[in-house]
Amino acid sequence: MNTSTLISPPALVQRDQKHDTAAVQALDSAHFIHPFTDHADLAAQGAKVIVKADNIYVFDSEGNKMLDAMSGLWCVNAGYARKELADAAYQQMMTLPFYNNFFNTTNVPAVKLAAKLASLAPEVGGRSFKHVFYSSSGSESNDTNVRMVRRYWDLLEQPQRKVIIGRLNGYHGSTMAGASLGGMSGMHAQGDLPIPDIQHIEQPHFAEEGKPGESAADFGLRAARWLEEKILEVGPDRVAAFIGEPVQGAGGVIIPPETYWPEIQRIVDKYGILLISDEVICAFGRLGHWFAYEKFGYKPDLVTFAKGVTSGYIPLGGVMVGDRVAKVLIEKGGEFNHGYTYSGHPVACAVALANIELMEREGLVDRVKNDTGPYLAKCFEALSAHPLVGAAETCGFVGGITLVKKKATMTAFDESMGVGMICRNHCFNNGLIMRAVGDRMIIAPPLVMTRAQVDELMALIHLCLDATMDDLRRAGKLA
Repeated sequence: MNTSTLISPPALVQRDQKHDTAAVQALDSAHFIHPFTDHADLAAQGAKVIVKADNIYVFDSEGNKMLDAMSGLWCVNAGYARKELADAAYQQMMTLPFYNNFFNTTNVPAVKLAAKLASLAPEVGGRSFKHVFYSSSGSESNDTNVRMVRRYWDLLEQPQRKVIIGRLNGYHGSTMAGASLGGMSGMHAQGDLPIPDIQHIEQPHFAEEGKPGESAADFGLRAARWLEEKILEVGPDRVAAFIGEPVQGAGGVIIPPETYWPEIQRIVDKYGILLISDEVICAFGRLGHWFAYEKFGYKPDLVTFAKGVTSGYIPLGGVMVGDRVAKVLIEKGGEFNHGYTYSGHPVACAVALANIELMEREGLVDRVKNDTGPYLAKCFEALSAHPLVGAAETCGFVGGITLVKKKATMTAFDESMGVGMICRNHCFNNGLIMRAVGDRMIIAPPLVMTRAQVDELMALIHLCLDATMDDLRRAGKLA
């Protein structure tokens, strides 16, 4: 019997299935522990049940349509319901659904994807990427970076170089190593984090860290030099690497001044330490480039990726390994005792190849760089006139809006007021998914968004800002 005839893709798709919302919420509360969730609070209000999606929209079990301005979780770059990606997964599942890449075996999609990624990663300053290490997530990829960086220095007979420096409010995942590399205080408060030999410096957030009268350019240099100060404090012979997101995502879409990354590059070169560019959010077109280090002009040794590589359709992550590190690991290292069951999973790699082909065919990266990204920036700039907005800024297809109590003095709201969450609730109730990071509202829409859909997004943002302002005025909480 030909087993390929037993299941066909249409039989797996039930896009118009009816759901009993209350029953799903009850099961959810009884059995499902969610990530980053207060479960007592969730049980009291019930989870929003998302049942289908199309293009840039998701639909809940009550039939409500919402514009997903967060691309799921920064990842659905090619938009929802792309048949090409579902077909790629199906065809690979019916051919080779899984085989491991341990014990001197490989698979065709993993090999083809590694070669494709190497061709997309631009050479900068004589540094290139010809090798890929696969994982299933950004968190796993950053755990891999810790292992790889320390192995690199061991092989160069400098085993004392173990310290990796990250940034406060940076995000590099939620595993023990990933959460340690990140600088989220709430995460460090649980689980005895960070692990040893992880240090942090302040983030390059001009609005919060800049001095009166200081230019953004001068602040960028000063913020970068916090790295040098930390290196000298720890001891240059003990520092292994610096890790940073090109633009901080989960921290609130913090866009560094243009002077920041070139100065970081000068410092890591001066002390000979490795540079890790965590591009789990920023790669695959999010900032108008396949890889964001090209936009900012620095030369990383390792590049973390995940999310947009498959547009979130199936889990896949990895590390682009620069020649400097790969040469040492391959020529001096023997067996690298690290890996995952699903490293180079054939179905995930097949979907990634289809996703990249789709993005190339539709010119999504160039569209963000030259068309919709600049248009989004222009629209966001207009938001600055709103009485509740202290700043509105974008970089490619990420954006952040800072909500302030008094615009003239940039006076912030008291944190206990939860103004960002008030705004987020208005967004949910009006068909818009935005994320609140404190009192900063952030977006990262699917890259397939058109100019007309940007206009739709802006109208919804204005509506929700106005509703938030009305709430605050009624409560007497505006100056």
